[in-house]
Amino acid sequence: MSEEIIENGGITPFERLEIIRNKNRPTIRDYLPLIFNDFYELHGDRLFGDDGAILGGIGRLGNIPVTVIAEVKGRDIFENKASNFAMPHPEGYRKALRLARQAEKFCRPVICFIDTPGAFCGVAAEKRGQGEAIARNLAEFMVLKTPVISVVLGEGGSGGALALGVCDELAMLENAIYSVISPRGFASILWKDASKEREACNIMRVTATDAVELGIADAIISEPEGGAHNDAETTAENISDFLVKSLNSKMKKDIDVLLNERYNKFRKIGVFSEGVPDTSAEEE
Repeated sequence: MSEEIIENGGITPFERLEIIRNKNRPTIRDYLPLIFNDFYELHGDRLFGDDGAILGGIGRLGNIPVTVIAEVKGRDIFENKASNFAMPHPEGYRKALRLARQAEKFCRPVICFIDTPGAFCGVAAEKRGQGEAIARNLAEFMVLKTPVISVVLGEGGSGGALALGVCDELAMLENAIYSVISPRGFASILWKDASKEREACNIMRVTATDAVELGIADAIISEPEGGAHNDAETTAENISDFLVKSLNSKMKKDIDVLLNERYNKFRKIGVFSEGVPDTSAEEE
């Protein structure tokens, strides 16, 4: 069994996982009216249909017109069925790309909210090009000529999260996780035992602190003690403060500079160097 990791604040990675699973944890539909003014939702990918797992539209962050794209979790079985338990279909990612291109055309920054266990892996989704839709978003968002800011609200799982995660600055809520697979899925594959997700949490490095240390995330947005569900208004205020500060910085930059920084941000992830042993003493 791996050693239990305790982060700053005395919270283990598994405890953070339990916090984001709290049924009262705020979702994007809770945050929208607290962060944005005059939000107007837009629907459909103009190719197949709409997808309730991804919400998109236009609104104002203070006095800044923005495009908002977000993965949607529900609070009960009815909301979760409507949003497919926050697992987007290809049309959801294509809707996101349509709105991002629209934002680029009208010089609006794009703000993405990530909260998904992963993309939907059903047969119909695969037939409609799930992998292609995610891959195209990765490529297109990398060269999108407008600022893109992403925030992980809870779960950031696999390609379903990455499709909205190519951005100029990525922030995570304090208790959010971001990983290639859920700890439960990791335990199921590696140990053939889903009940070992606590052990998986200790070795996967899924927390916001881990993501910042690894150069994947750029900032951590604080939550009230015990989690965002204890004070959604304060959490929304913290998110808003981060977004305003980030956008004010990014919108001042020349677009070519912004694109170059975005490219280099992702090129540096995973970079390592191998030291060459110093043999000078032996030669003497």
